Amino acid sequence: MKNLFKITLIALLISSTQLFAQDAKVVKLKQTPGEFNKKELNLKANKPYVFEVENDGVDHEVGFVIVPAGKEGQEHHIQNAYVQKMIADGEQSKSKEVVLEKGEYEYFCPMNPTPKYKLVVN
Repeated sequence: MKNLFKITLIALLISSTQLFAQDAKVVKLKQTPGEFNKKELNLKANKPYVFEVENDGVDHEVGFVIVPAGKEGQEHHIQNAYVQKMIADGEQSKSKEVVLEKGEYEYFCPMNPTPKYKLVVN
């Protein structure tokens, strides 16, 4: 009986996670040598997003970081926005679900490296 309860609980958790993840809008970005293909993003506040990043021609692994505008240092990184694995040329990876409050942010790749790009959340 305990095993049946555990299996049922696990199945419910998996299905609710999948349903919740389906509500998130996917923001697709490509990194090329030294830059992202999108120079600015405008998103809605308090809505779930998943960032999907593709490495398009960078000869080493790349990543993805979002920080509040003007903030420096890893302690300000929005960790859910990190891609789930470093991305080799020709591959892609997604972040976890990210919900941002209204404000200005910056996104960049610390590995490529790219400039910091504007992300406005209204």
